[in-house]
Amino acid sequence: MTSHWPTEPLLPTGPAHLSVASVATAWQRVRQQLLANRTADGHWVGQLSTSALSTATAISAWSVSRRHCTAAYLARQAEIDRAIDQACHWLLDSQNSDGGFGDTDLSHSNIATSLLVLAAWQLADFHEPATAAIERGWAYCERVGKWDALRRRYGKDKTFVAPILTNCALAGIVSWDEVPTLPFEAAWLPQSWYRLARLPVVSYAVPALVAIGQAKFHHRPPNPLWKPVRAAALQPTLQVLQRMQPASGGYLEAVPLTSFVLMCLADIGQGDHPVASSAIRFLLESRLPDGSLPIDTNLATWVTSLSISALDYACQPVANCEEDSREEAIAKSSTVAVPTLRWLLSCQHWAAHPFTGAKPGGWGWSDLSGAVPDADDTPAALLALARWGRRQAEVPPILASQIRLGAVQGLRWLMQLQNRDGGWPTFCRGWGKLPFDRSGTDLTAHALRAVRAWHRVPAPLRHADLDSVLARSVRAVSRGFDFLEKRQDPSGCWYPLWFGNQDRADEENPVYGTAKVLLAYADYERGDEPCRRGLGYLVEHQNPDGGWGGGPSVPYRVASAASAEQGSSVEETAWALEALLSCGSMMDLKPTIMRALDWLVSATMNDCALTPWPIGFYFAKLWYHERLYPQIAATAALGAAVEHPDYWLNSP
Repeated sequence: MTSHWPTEPLLPTGPAHLSVASVATAWQRVRQQLLANRTADGHWVGQLSTSALSTATAISAWSVSRRHCTAAYLARQAEIDRAIDQACHWLLDSQNSDGGFGDTDLSHSNIATSLLVLAAWQLADFHEPATAAIERGWAYCERVGKWDALRRRYGKDKTFVAPILTNCALAGIVSWDEVPTLPFEAAWLPQSWYRLARLPVVSYAVPALVAIGQAKFHHRPPNPLWKPVRAAALQPTLQVLQRMQPASGGYLEAVPLTSFVLMCLADIGQGDHPVASSAIRFLLESRLPDGSLPIDTNLATWVTSLSISALDYACQPVANCEEDSREEAIAKSSTVAVPTLRWLLSCQHWAAHPFTGAKPGGWGWSDLSGAVPDADDTPAALLALARWGRRQAEVPPILASQIRLGAVQGLRWLMQLQNRDGGWPTFCRGWGKLPFDRSGTDLTAHALRAVRAWHRVPAPLRHADLDSVLARSVRAVSRGFDFLEKRQDPSGCWYPLWFGNQDRADEENPVYGTAKVLLAYADYERGDEPCRRGLGYLVEHQNPDGGWGGGPSVPYRVASAASAEQGSSVEETAWALEALLSCGSMMDLKPTIMRALDWLVSATMNDCALTPWPIGFYFAKLWYHERLYPQIAATAALGAAVEHPDYWLNSP
């Protein structure tokens, strides 16, 4: 394939004091931190941030159950009352200085979370302890635009507007007339028809569609002609709710979604339905020691896959390493290869999923029952499993056969999910109406990389079924790159679906999106115009301190005069650096890489990689941070630098 990479340096030469040894020392430091976070059986669980939004919705759900004295509440009355009180006080301590509330303990205030907290305190009758806080909270809401601001934030997507307004209506702070009427009867249709029904919520929000739709029907019945149809759909759609609910009781393992379902069921006289009882159990089991609740239980499968791939860098001996030798490092990593691979394989779904109807073969973000197969976690798992084939690690024959089978099924699952536009959506093919159902550039790039990784597995380790799937992937790959080219911004960047930057006015994260797409271009050795423009974007948008992204809310500063006002983040800097290093064999990016390495080495040695930043978007643009993200990203980037010093080290 012909390459068209520029050959001239793009920035002045970076710092001259970096050496393989100094970079290797930083890499070993963060690698050891990442390895230390493994569980006893060799995988990673991580830790999601506490969430004022999740905590508020849980308070509301418990409080509505208490208001209606449901049997599910009475069975655990003392425990629920304590949970409400502790969570309310936790929120009291979590209010931002401007009077509002953010999604995480490191997030800016936003109208959605602030309204949900105020509704929760109202439903919990938590007035006296929070009088001043309530006044400050309402002052914040009025200042930013209140209900109009809420609707502006989400536009036509009712996925989160409808639940928030419902929660507020239950608290009596907004009229039920303001709550959108949702066609809950559509959930009565066969699951395969959902994408044709043009629902006003995204694919993963069907439980909320049912519960909120029934609550609105209860409080504001429709005209007499339509009322019998909806009345007939009440029980069948409750059965849909029950069928979709996982064994854990938590839809998608998500506290907010489960809370919205519970509060609506309790309000309409269905608080003793099995769905409600299981939801109460899930919420109580989700509590953290301080009384708050996270946005989701964990991202264990996701962070394990990412960790395996991050640790796969740096396979060549390194001179002058100050700690373990490279061989010792690899040996330590290899001792957990077999149990880790077995655990990852155990997370693959081998039956049609009741939540989305997804066919067998994909991976979700967790090993827990509420996780759903998707087009980011599946490629991540496939890339991690391909590590075994690429390095030809010795594993038992039965496990090797299981890995091959898992790869075949996973690749087939990905091929079936590709949209008509050539991109990959998160969960369901053909649900392109609303933002979080559309094809994503980050998802598409990840899927393309997974396909390429298995093309690279040596022939002796492959078999006929795998070769057949890979042969059919050629057209899918071509269409995927066509999609990426069409979705490239005129500036040269790509905007992702599932990650953001809270300090940008548009809350987008072009650094993450561009970095992930460039990794796909590098894997396929495609040095064409879109790739060159993407690299140019990263080079041009490197911060003065040498890092990328971030902003005033980054909770640390690397010692540098240039970082006094604009703090780069470990996550974004490491993602960009890994992408640039992936292109190092085909163009000269040494000056840019040197400056980035100088920043990242300093950040790592100062343990900044132990402090995460709100970088992730959860459903409906809910912010979260994950404790392992900076460690994983820094391990991958520094490992790539150690593995390829010729891509950045100035010749003597």
